[in-house]
Amino acid sequence: MARAVQLARRGLFSADPNPRVGCVLVKAGRIVGEGWHERAGGPHAERVAIAGAGTDASGATAYVTLEPCSHTGRTGPCADALIEARVARVVCAATDPNPLVDGTGIRKLRESGVDVTVGVLEASAAALNPGYRSRMTRGRPLIRSKLAASLDGRTALANGESQWITGEAARRDVHRWRARASAVLTGIGTVLADDPELDARLPASHPPIVQPARIIVDSDLRTPPTARTLELPGTVLVFGCREAPESAEALKRAGARVQMVPGARHCDLAQVMTRLGELQFNEVWVEAGARLNGALLHAGLIDELVIYLAPRVLGADARGMFAMEPLASLEDRVELEYQDVRKVGKDLRIRACLAES
Repeated sequence: MARAVQLARRGLFSADPNPRVGCVLVKAGRIVGEGWHERAGGPHAERVAIAGAGTDASGATAYVTLEPCSHTGRTGPCADALIEARVARVVCAATDPNPLVDGTGIRKLRESGVDVTVGVLEASAAALNPGYRSRMTRGRPLIRSKLAASLDGRTALANGESQWITGEAARRDVHRWRARASAVLTGIGTVLADDPELDARLPASHPPIVQPARIIVDSDLRTPPTARTLELPGTVLVFGCREAPESAEALKRAGARVQMVPGARHCDLAQVMTRLGELQFNEVWVEAGARLNGALLHAGLIDELVIYLAPRVLGADARGMFAMEPLASLEDRVELEYQDVRKVGKDLRIRACLAES
């Protein structure tokens, strides 16, 4: 199963919106076939492993990181493929939370006489697909918000200058996180101030990465049609909440898709995330300013913070990480739990999630 997890990781930058899955077939103590899911529309991990094993699949044990699917999508059911290959046993790390599967693949295998074990290295396999699980169980993507800050928690000088607070190694790491995301999201303030491209730039890889969609939260549709992110190939979505027909048409001509959501002064962020779930986005990587980050945090929509802290001090007048209403007491504070702290180049990378109440 550890090898299956390792194989599944190969789809980290390409399998979206499908889950990252790996499969290993073992017979008489040796691996006879293995596979992983490369991209949506391509063969699933189990079918790749079966094809590699040939007749040796008969009587083998299949180790797969997610319950074999039992429905027909762009490919046929993997549970059926395992049954037809006459595997003797299936060991899967976890059930598939997709309502179209959710235990039916395991049931089909057992009804066909295949011995099934569930729960081996479940945590390791689940860590590969937190966004997929979020979309299937909560109807919205997993939201990670990235911030680059000085040691005193400042993200930019008072005049807005922010390039670069952190070092090159941290910036390379950010591009890996972008590459695994379904979408990179920012606010209109960042677009107007920095004109970011928001794509993932990594060395050539196999398979090539699936570029994340770029998303702009822009209540009044102020995004310039000349914004650099609109010049790149791929999907750009602009979310607004107040009708601006001329601006909307200009953005559409520039290649953007305009999505309107409810909202008075600002877009209803919960509605934005629900819509992104409907569009099959699994993981959303946020690179935004203090206002949007504060609004997301206040709405309880940030699942994980990824904060890069540079060994620098910018002072009290520099800009902070979250623009929020003043707290009346410490009891109103937002509680977090550290998940991982490590050095990336000269900087610290802190991963933290909201603490369970």
